Amino acid sequence: MELVTSNGASSSSSSFTHRSKNFDVFLSFRGEDTRLGFTSHLYGALDKMGIRTFIDDKLPRGEQISDELLKTIESSTSSIIIFSKNYASSSWCLDELVKILECKKNGQLVRPIFYDVDPSEVRNQREKFGEALAKHEEKFKDGKKVKRWREALHDAASLSGWHYKNEYVFSDYSRSFTSFDGFVMLCAMLNNNTQPKKKR
Repeated sequence: MELVTSNGASSSSSSFTHRSKNFDVFLSFRGEDTRLGFTSHLYGALDKMGIRTFIDDKLPRGEQISDELLKTIESSTSSIIIFSKNYASSSWCLDELVKILECKKNGQLVRPIFYDVDPSEVRNQREKFGEALAKHEEKFKDGKKVKRWREALHDAASLSGWHYKNEYVFSDYSRSFTSFDGFVMLCAMLNNNTQPKKKR
């Protein structure tokens, strides 16, 4: 597997260490795809580096996203969206995504990771993403909700991020890492050469 950068917008002026926020990073992911693998490893590595990272493995799940989780997204300096094959099958994940992009307009740094999916599948809702949205349209009679999800997927997949393949390559492909630790270090130094904090 390799991680290469998708093309997209430039980074915002936010940094991982903004003191007024409760969390440096909010992780949005589909649990059944990556919780026990990529996402848990990423969370552990960021936490080890002293980066306050939120992972929603203890909040109760339901059809609608909770107010508590919405507030957590708002109180995070940045968000990393881990797009995987079944991400769009979860209305919870899609509601998270919409909220994250709303926060981006207020300066939150947002980066997508395309884990075993092509960015074009997310952006244009093809393959598993297209199938999931079609099912949502059948289930939800609120066409505006599904339209917001489609727009959010398109916009998020157009951001600069990482495509996971065999190694980790960022931006103009000038930075390449063959280790997971190298990738995590890059995550921590995304913006303004921010240095990871040391845990006390």
